[in-house]
Amino acid sequence: MEQPSIKQLKQNVAPFEKTDTKASVRQLINTLVPLLALWYGAYLSLSVSYWLTLPLVVIASGFMIRTFILFHDCCHQSFFKSSRANDILGTILGVLTLVPYQQWKNEHSIHHSTSSNLDKRGIGDMWILTVEEYTAAPLWRRIAYRIYRNPFVMFGIGPIAVFLIQYRFNRKGARRKERIGNYVTNVLIVGLYALLIWAIGWQAFVLIQGPIFFLSGSLGIWLFYVQHQFEESYFENDDEWSYVKAAVEGSSYYKLPLLLQWLTGNIGFHHVHHLSPKVPNYNLEKVHEAVVPLQKATTITIRLSLKSLGFRLWDEHGKTFVSFKDLKRMKSASAADNKADLAGNRLKAPGVTAKSANLL
Repeated sequence: MEQPSIKQLKQNVAPFEKTDTKASVRQLINTLVPLLALWYGAYLSLSVSYWLTLPLVVIASGFMIRTFILFHDCCHQSFFKSSRANDILGTILGVLTLVPYQQWKNEHSIHHSTSSNLDKRGIGDMWILTVEEYTAAPLWRRIAYRIYRNPFVMFGIGPIAVFLIQYRFNRKGARRKERIGNYVTNVLIVGLYALLIWAIGWQAFVLIQGPIFFLSGSLGIWLFYVQHQFEESYFENDDEWSYVKAAVEGSSYYKLPLLLQWLTGNIGFHHVHHLSPKVPNYNLEKVHEAVVPLQKATTITIRLSLKSLGFRLWDEHGKTFVSFKDLKRMKSASAADNKADLAGNRLKAPGVTAKSANLL
């Protein structure tokens, strides 16, 4: 993308960065009220049949994801005009989603400023190794990476590891405001859960909140995963890295059915969000439709997104994600080429015939 078009792109997006307080309040109502109603309905259904409870908790997990999107907008200061209002609401929603507001806000800011930059990986993103890094890594590191990239671990164990363990502790180097925010969030979560357990009993609480937590956590990780790890994504070293290219080419347009698009707060328009995090979630689709160049972003459907489950390593030479099987084939092809080159060099030696070269 040429520099003049980048400037024009930002100018085209700017009008959509304005926050609409009424729209934000409507989203709070149409998200939190159904979430609470579904939670209470799930509790009442326990006295009838757990098979009646399960559909309610599945739907509630969708509204929990939508709650996280509102939390996410607060982190970007795009939900309300007031920074204080964003911080207060973000902290409250962080209790519901089990995410410490200040910590996630800081890490996510780093993610936006370093996304797709191979020299600045490690904060606010997923563990990605290049083919060369993986090949050169010691055995223990390759094994650890294979375990981490296993779908069962990422989407099965991942929610527990991230939301129940990682987010309960302060990260190294966290400043005072972030540390206090984490302590406050933990205390409020314990208080809320203790109150619910006292009111309905621990068995009912686990049967309702357990599936909601696990499903929303797994799907949340999936959304973050698939919107940056598609076949022909964008990754570059720092000297060649471009913020705009990382946004438009390194983030996908995850085209979802309308209901799922609504529940996920339009986060499927991830290329728009990365280009301008100040655009509220309810304006992301409008930007995509109004700014023609953004419509050229890689579009991924649910069916195509499943292919990303096989992606493991970034191939810097091919500029694409590859699987471990692809790596094995690449090694075999490289070994065959080396063998052919060696045989060719032998043939060039004085007095060596093709037959004798094969005997060497």
